[in-house]
Amino acid sequence: MYKMLDHRRSLLLKTMGIAQWQRRDGGSITESVPEEIIPTEIIPLEVIPVEAISEPPQPVKVEVPVQREAPRPHVEDSWQCIDYEVKQCTACDLHQTRTNTVLGVGNRQADWMIVGEAPGRDEDQQGEPFVGAAGLLLNQMLRAIGLKREQVYIANVLKCRPPNNRDPRPEEVTQCLGFLQRQLDQVQPKMILSVGRHSAQNLLKTEESVGRLRGAVHQFGDKKIPLIVTYHPSYLLRKPLEKRKAWADLQLAREIMNKARV
Repeated sequence: MYKMLDHRRSLLLKTMGIAQWQRRDGGSITESVPEEIIPTEIIPLEVIPVEAISEPPQPVKVEVPVQREAPRPHVEDSWQCIDYEVKQCTACDLHQTRTNTVLGVGNRQADWMIVGEAPGRDEDQQGEPFVGAAGLLLNQMLRAIGLKREQVYIANVLKCRPPNNRDPRPEEVTQCLGFLQRQLDQVQPKMILSVGRHSAQNLLKTEESVGRLRGAVHQFGDKKIPLIVTYHPSYLLRKPLEKRKAWADLQLAREIMNKARV
């Protein structure tokens, strides 16, 4: 039994390249080795296939699709973008004297859009159009035809106040008209009420006075939106007798809208 074990152990040690086996504790080298750890058949190294001793196969790399960020939505004509661009605008000198930019206020899906001329002192302070005495009168004019301020959208041609409330200059209007057009595109009103000379002349591309433009139904843009011209509330505060004409203009606008709903 022991000879058989010694023979197998010798073969095993020879295969492993060990010439002499000495126990660490100095014991006899004839000490038996448990049979269960001795292979029943010793295969010389020279006959082992190369494939069997090569490096283990590398794990297969699985290509995981890269989760790319979805493209950002196009927001060029969003209200947030328009508001941001107006606030950052330095295209004309008005940005040097403004306190606040004045984009617009009201229902952004309104049937009615009121377009004034430029912010005044109160509007410049509060950042909202028609908030002073002229704004109070405009609210009364709207109520007279059954509208609340919250039901319409109100904006101006200029988004910054001209110093001392002077008239808008052509180069200032040129820089701001693009913003107004984008507001019109967003609201898509069914009726435009243009209040004041500078509003009417710039929207209709004309030099005619309000007196000549009022009392008629004009059309704006490719969509031919009905446009009614009337006096600016600040003018009516100075010329109260003209309120009768303004009332006629409002009635005309309401009539056009009522026919459009039929």
